[in-house]
Amino acid sequence: MRPHVELIDEKDLIWHMAELPHGAGQARQRNLNYCEEKGEASLAVEFETDWSRPAGVHAAQTEWFVLQGEVEIGDDVLVKDDYFMAPVGALTPALKVKAGTRVLLFREFGDWGFTPAGTSSAQSDPQQSLVVKRASQLDWFEVTDPVNGSPMDFSRGGTPVPGLYIKLLHHNPVTGFYTRLIRAKPNWAEHPLAHHPCYEEAYCLEGSFDYNYGSMWPGTYFFRPAGVRHGDFTAGPEGTTWLLRCDGRLVDWYTEEARVEMHGKALNWGPDYPGSEPPVLLQPTRSRSIGPMKDPSYL
Repeated sequence: MRPHVELIDEKDLIWHMAELPHGAGQARQRNLNYCEEKGEASLAVEFETDWSRPAGVHAAQTEWFVLQGEVEIGDDVLVKDDYFMAPVGALTPALKVKAGTRVLLFREFGDWGFTPAGTSSAQSDPQQSLVVKRASQLDWFEVTDPVNGSPMDFSRGGTPVPGLYIKLLHHNPVTGFYTRLIRAKPNWAEHPLAHHPCYEEAYCLEGSFDYNYGSMWPGTYFFRPAGVRHGDFTAGPEGTTWLLRCDGRLVDWYTEEARVEMHGKALNWGPDYPGSEPPVLLQPTRSRSIGPMKDPSYL
């Protein structure tokens, strides 16, 4: 079962050896979300050297979103904001990745298993094929656009919520499962609490965002199981862009006349806050986003 993660900065996660069998080169991963039962996962992967892997078949539906660098998959060269998805059973072309490349990697319906093409156990499904989206070259469409947008999403009683824009990367019309880029206009706000019949996860790519669980900035992430209420959304003055995924149709069930608010007096927030003293950090400092690790045993 996937755990509820709300809210975490990627920098606060430790590095692991990347789960990329049959690859040549060095890569490491941070586990944003990990199902220890099935091996499904959402990962931030960094390639420390040039890396390559032959064509083959994944055990899981596998998605790559390029954060920086270059990924060559078959005849396609993907750069920042580009994407590919290999369904379970699809023959995935050979991969070549340049050193310094960073990707978000998602596994669904299976673990990290991979079988190179040409081996006796490599069985591909000819009805499944690779999806490649050069999102870096796609236009943004309002979610209210009936053709290019997604009017089924972010809706209250069938009325789409304005101020959001979409680049659709993958959609399964049978299950409703889909992956997309979502952008909120500057200072976009939505105040009712909402929950959904599907899981929802997001990685912040640009901008800032405040809601009841905290503040988001580039590199922050959440994974929210179905039924978890959240709300009081406010995008920053520069707007916000996320990569967002759901395992079904994202229906918004709203709770009106609800607020999630916290009040108090700043005690140790630092010199930028009048009447506040400098921060008091416990030793050792355990959060990499707050400051350097103080105790070598935690490095």
